[in-house]
Amino acid sequence: MTELDAETLRGWVGKREMGTDVIDARPVALLSATLDRDDPPPQPGDVLPPLWHWLYFLPAYRQSEVGPDGHAKRGGFLPPVPLPRRMWAGSRIEWQGPLAIGDEVSRNSSIVSIVPKHGRSGDLVFVVVRHEISTAAGLALVEEHDIVYRGLGAPEGERAPAASGAQSVGPAAWTRRVVPDDVLLFRYSALTFNSHRIHYDRRYVTEVEGYPGLVVHGPLLATLLVDLLRRQHPDASLRRFEFRAMAPLFDVAPFDVCGRPEGNGQVSLWAQGPDGALAMRATATLT
Repeated sequence: MTELDAETLRGWVGKREMGTDVIDARPVALLSATLDRDDPPPQPGDVLPPLWHWLYFLPAYRQSEVGPDGHAKRGGFLPPVPLPRRMWAGSRIEWQGPLAIGDEVSRNSSIVSIVPKHGRSGDLVFVVVRHEISTAAGLALVEEHDIVYRGLGAPEGERAPAASGAQSVGPAAWTRRVVPDDVLLFRYSALTFNSHRIHYDRRYVTEVEGYPGLVVHGPLLATLLVDLLRRQHPDASLRRFEFRAMAPLFDVAPFDVCGRPEGNGQVSLWAQGPDGALAMRATATLT
């Protein structure tokens, strides 16, 4: 990437986007079914489970605006990064107040930073987007979303050795085996209106991007980690959650979501592949 290109991309820093939505009950019921939960039907006033805000403010770009990978073409709100792979690398989320079924909500999004780098696999661009979601009562949630763009070479960390897996985070107090398949990934893509082809188009993901199978969504992995915590402590209330994607997982093999209380209201959570390699690492801070 040339210096001129980098300067052009940095011109997107500070760009803003506003949106409004309503916390409707139907997506909540559908995600509950997708996660194989036996929740009662959601009712007006029920507090939205943590991370389920990703069911709202969905990207409604037109079919003619879809790019080759299924994402919206570059150069709208997000910068026109000239690299084909785009991945959700992590997030840091803080809850200031509840989001509840029936709430009318607004979201103020802004691009915080754009950092081009050069890694072992070639050029990389890291973009941080800040989202502030508010209700009539005021600010409810703040999220910083990390996006990484890269070329079609093998991503760094894609084949992380088992030595960097669960052993590095210590023993798990809780473990749940997840068997991903194309139905699970399709349902989550549909719920989040995510048309990124790596999650449902097996021919594209294997022949064009060179992955061994369909890629499990980063936010789905994060949701499964929090779901593990909720299954162990149904009344747990989160004040902060942060996660970092370490390596992709695919629908060709089961994986485990794991957790361990750390004291002082903190819980370590992680996802590991069939060889024990660490795929995602997260920390939940309880109220």
